[in-house]
Amino acid sequence: MPTTSTSSAAWRRAEARLVAWFAEQGRRPAPFQRAAWKHWANGSHGLVHAPTGTGKTLAAAGGPLIDGVLNPGTGMRLLWITPLRSLATDTTQHLTAAVQAMGLDWRVLRRTGDSGSAERARLRRGACELLVTTPESLALLLSYPDARERFARLRGVVVDEWHELVGNKRGTLLQLGLTRLRRWMPEARIWGLSATLGNLDEALHALAGGGVLVGARAQKKTIIDTALPEGGERFPWAGHLGLTQLPRVLRAVMEARSSLVFANTRSQAELWHEALAAVWPEAPETLALHHGSIDPKLRFATEEGLRVGALRCVVATSSLDLGVDFASVERVIQVGSPKSVARLLQRAGRSGHQPGMPSRILCVPTHLLELAEVDAARRALAEGHLEPRHPMRGCLDVLAQHLMTMALGGGFTADEAYAEVTSSLAYAHLPRDRFDAVLAYLCTGGSALASYPEYHKLADVDGRYVVESSRIARMHRLSIGTITSDGSLQVRYMKGARLGSVEESFLSRLRPGDRFLFAGRHLELIRVRDMTAYVRPAPNRRGGVPRWMGGRMPLSGELSDELRSSLALPDPRSKEMQALGPLLGIQRTQSAVPSPDETLCERTRTREGDYLFVYPFAGRLAHEGLAAVIAWRLARMQPGDYGYAVNDYGLTITAARMPALDAETMRQLLHPAGLRRDIRASVNLSELAKRQFREIARVAGLVFNGYPAQAKTLRQLQASSGLLFDVLRRHDPAHPLLWQAEREVLDQQLDFTRLRACLLRIARSRLLWQEPKRLSPLAFPLWVERLRGGIATDDWKSRVERMVATLEGAA
Repeated sequence: MPTTSTSSAAWRRAEARLVAWFAEQGRRPAPFQRAAWKHWANGSHGLVHAPTGTGKTLAAAGGPLIDGVLNPGTGMRLLWITPLRSLATDTTQHLTAAVQAMGLDWRVLRRTGDSGSAERARLRRGACELLVTTPESLALLLSYPDARERFARLRGVVVDEWHELVGNKRGTLLQLGLTRLRRWMPEARIWGLSATLGNLDEALHALAGGGVLVGARAQKKTIIDTALPEGGERFPWAGHLGLTQLPRVLRAVMEARSSLVFANTRSQAELWHEALAAVWPEAPETLALHHGSIDPKLRFATEEGLRVGALRCVVATSSLDLGVDFASVERVIQVGSPKSVARLLQRAGRSGHQPGMPSRILCVPTHLLELAEVDAARRALAEGHLEPRHPMRGCLDVLAQHLMTMALGGGFTADEAYAEVTSSLAYAHLPRDRFDAVLAYLCTGGSALASYPEYHKLADVDGRYVVESSRIARMHRLSIGTITSDGSLQVRYMKGARLGSVEESFLSRLRPGDRFLFAGRHLELIRVRDMTAYVRPAPNRRGGVPRWMGGRMPLSGELSDELRSSLALPDPRSKEMQALGPLLGIQRTQSAVPSPDETLCERTRTREGDYLFVYPFAGRLAHEGLAAVIAWRLARMQPGDYGYAVNDYGLTITAARMPALDAETMRQLLHPAGLRRDIRASVNLSELAKRQFREIARVAGLVFNGYPAQAKTLRQLQASSGLLFDVLRRHDPAHPLLWQAEREVLDQQLDFTRLRACLLRIARSRLLWQEPKRLSPLAFPLWVERLRGGIATDDWKSRVERMVATLEGAA
């Protein structure tokens, strides 16, 4: 569907209108933006990759806008997909301004989970030419019988922040949706935007099946500063909150007109907001909190405050580290390690979010060893090392959900559905028998559930699979999407104002009168009723902070590789490594610092028992699996009770008394042979798969979350999914969702691919065996992790303080 030739006078006049709008803002189009406009006009698919703040949005929007001038018409012309609801609001405003500047009479609508009933009604009436939406809302639109007619005039699709979607199930669902649109409108263009991605060709293939890569020639400068310890200052040797850095963070915030303080988890963000609020020197309303569990109205108010410059500081999570343009933000602060190079770039890009301006970020380590992670991130950036995000392959739960959407959106035959689905990268290698197994599950529930009519979702009518039950159709549309969470309850004041949602597992431990911190407020629980926790303001907090699924993020492979180099071969010019020098000196004196081609193992005897420490630097997920395997292999050598703890650097195995160990024995314990067999035996794979099955069953529609006003509790979901899991394992062990559950445990929870690569690397490396008399600096954080889960908080903290004093005295 090429537009008028880019060499024609009409195309040049339309482009000149867009260029004039740039000039009115004191700017001019970058070469990569104009290149993208021409590729769009030629009918090409593509991926725009450029640093944050260089103008990717207008690079993708310019082509459709010029096309709109040359080919006027009504009906949906452009679909803009965004991964975040907050980003949808910001994008809608920017695109509306561009549409008006081009003199188009396009109606721009936003359709997300936060949209009101009026917006949804306008969309159902087809009242827009440009729709900004999310992958889940697109899937919902595709589930209506008139979907093909609704999208009949579509000229193209733009997927913003594709790198945030390509590696997860939301991206898989979107791939299937785009494949459906391409089948209906083969000439529609598919474009993506990405700022931070290490596998661009694969990402483009997943998005559109091929096309052109368009990138900015000039790389945006990113400046990384670090909050370094001052002379005589003692940094903690372990930890992850970093609240000891509060004075430093407050000083940095006060030096800027407006700042974003990023934390890696929602719980950490809540605690940092509370700490800043306690010492905040200005009006309380100039400090705000933003994360995905806070009510949309409160989040929107925070975003508006940033836009108009009314807020001095916002403490946020990843809910604000994508694409949102807040020109007033002068400073970005990262609390703790960003855990990946790409995430650091994304967050740094929230400052200087305009073409030509450098991005700058202040990294605030929560403990000494994180200084090395900051240095490693800077080295990785200098060498251009960014993490790849590989598309997920063959997710059967997402496939089941999409087949239901296809059945509701007009029906399908098995052959045409298989051909369409396997034209996407996510299912390119899907065997026909596995596809047929998913289809059989949707028709009968599987052999074990065939006697229950509620599991007969699809009906074969004259060779086409359709949904005949209006109840099943309604349940499917309410369940569309792949984002699952520990069952959550709404939190609201007794007088009605909503604050957001907190996971049931946290609230179930509270009694009326207990206090907790949420949405930046001290709250007291009054009662829980109908999946809602009613609260009132409390003068202070004596209780806890909610914990959400996800926990702490693992160190990326690229950053861990650079970290090994930073520790072994520190750059003498690096201020971070200079500050870390004394600690590394202690490590070398008491044990060793491994080089990139070495693996360090330590054995330390304490009054509590024996500790074995191993440092593969492969990230906490891979270390979880490896620790279980080593403990299981040790138990085969010498029966006993073995416990373990892990972090991103390594793992520790504990026992009252270890068997005799040396370098050769450790080589056997760390050998990759029999890894899959041993991991199955060591981690109770069946129980882990049972937990994972709950999420898969919800995505695949086997378990229904409940209607909006009658949502099921987590306990009900666990009971129903757990019962189904047991029934299927006993009576239908070949069920496709069981296969999916075990595969996800290995790939996601245990990071099996990375674990295997780690053991292969260790097998080729030189093994350093050390037996220090006391805990080394690398061992201390692992000792703390092990201690944290076993004793009360006060005892834990006092023991850590005593151990620190002992180690520093010995050093």
